[in-house]
Amino acid sequence: MQLNHTIVRVRDKRESATFLAEILGLPEPTPFGPFLVVQVANDVSLDFADDHGPPHPQHYAFLVSESEFDEIFGRIQERGLPYWADPFKRRPGEFNTNDGGRGVYWDDPSGHILEIITRPYGSGG
Repeated sequence: MQLNHTIVRVRDKRESATFLAEILGLPEPTPFGPFLVVQVANDVSLDFADDHGPPHPQHYAFLVSESEFDEIFGRIQERGLPYWADPFKRRPGEFNTNDGGRGVYWDDPSGHILEIITRPYGSGG
């Protein structure tokens, strides 16, 4: 069994889908029905949909290689985006070294909490 896709409700699907694709270095989002789809490497897609109600921030974490981390973290810094070593935003301007890897959190334009990690949680290190 595999996760195939999930719907990401956002204030502006074009803004958020494009933001994620650019930061992660993924192909440009593609339209599918009312959605803008961001495809990730393991055949899972994030299908962005406009939601005109109050925001309900969710958390999306991406397992990346060390070199991908460097590239993505560089784009976060180039844009001057605030980032944290923890999901509670208590360690601003830092990344973590959990499980012997690296991880960092930042917000998307709709307030969703995004994360990249180079080692899965609980993998040791």
